[in-house]
Amino acid sequence: MTARHTYTFGFLLLILSTSCKSKTDQSKESVDNSTTIEHPKPSKAPGEAPKGMTWIPGGEFNQGAVPNDHMAMSHEKPVHPVHVDGFFMDIHEVTNAQFAKFVKETAYVTMAEREIDWEEMKKQLPRGTPRPPDSILQPGSLVFKKTKSSVPNLYDYSQWWEWKIGANWRHPYGPGSDIEGKGNHPVVHIAYEDAQAYCKWAGRRLPTEAEWEYAARAGKDESIFFWGDDNSRLSSHANSWEGEFPVENTMEDGFERSAPVMSYPKNDFGLHDMAGNVWEWTSDWYNTDYYQKLASNGEVAQNPKGAASPFNSNNSYAQERVIKGGSFLCSASYCASYRISARMATSPDSGMEHLGFRTVLVGKQ
Repeated sequence: MTARHTYTFGFLLLILSTSCKSKTDQSKESVDNSTTIEHPKPSKAPGEAPKGMTWIPGGEFNQGAVPNDHMAMSHEKPVHPVHVDGFFMDIHEVTNAQFAKFVKETAYVTMAEREIDWEEMKKQLPRGTPRPPDSILQPGSLVFKKTKSSVPNLYDYSQWWEWKIGANWRHPYGPGSDIEGKGNHPVVHIAYEDAQAYCKWAGRRLPTEAEWEYAARAGKDESIFFWGDDNSRLSSHANSWEGEFPVENTMEDGFERSAPVMSYPKNDFGLHDMAGNVWEWTSDWYNTDYYQKLASNGEVAQNPKGAASPFNSNNSYAQERVIKGGSFLCSASYCASYRISARMATSPDSGMEHLGFRTVLVGKQ
């Protein structure tokens, strides 16, 4: 993947007002033919958990929205049975301090920090798209901004996202901002390639969507949230948006933007922040048809790795990965993605102020 990818999303959304399209249409084939891990791992931990991780025992669960979840979106359905083998998982999202150590040891440069190559970038854009002025064609990322008044159309997310030159993991709100004193906050503005690079350095990998959802559910098979079904407990259990989105955040949960990791109760597997705070990358391609395909098989999916190829019915050219968990921007009126089954499709070349990750490990490190 080249540096050009970082900037496509931001420019298309807020500057060029066009849609990102690959020259090659993506197949609608929705199931990876190699979905079964060849060597099943025991449900019992193979050894002591590495520091900062906990063992997630293998088991079977129903992936997707539970029947009583009236906020569920269509791409969270139909529910389908899945089995995952055991694995270790970070008890919280990767922090600024952890990512800083990785950068110090490897001199890694995130996608949001790389110079833009217009000749490469324009290959992804419709023919004839004009070259933006040099003052705009600079490294950056997407930063949230409040609106001054109520928003009648919540489908137009360009109203609260701003392409900010100079925004990256070191400067989460753009030039003049920093992460001083925020070493224990989740690292953000992380593109998929950045998360993969960290995983390689750490000797780990990103979770599959099934692993992530199984770990978040932690045995609560019929619950909407990791703590149960009581929405009134949201402010004490997750960092989300409370108040009128995106105008006013009442901060009943204590934070307006990201919160330090482990600020809220853990789930029954000992995992923090599986609801709210920042969205988290998974390794799965997003494919609109994938859940339907798994459900129609009539069998328990064994360690599914996601769709064989990306496909979005709203944009057949889109190449997106699944992210899970919701963020500090999720509200009951907008997406309520602090629900266990909630999922979103995001371009792997894009980092944003509310997107981070955590890692998993199979076996003892």
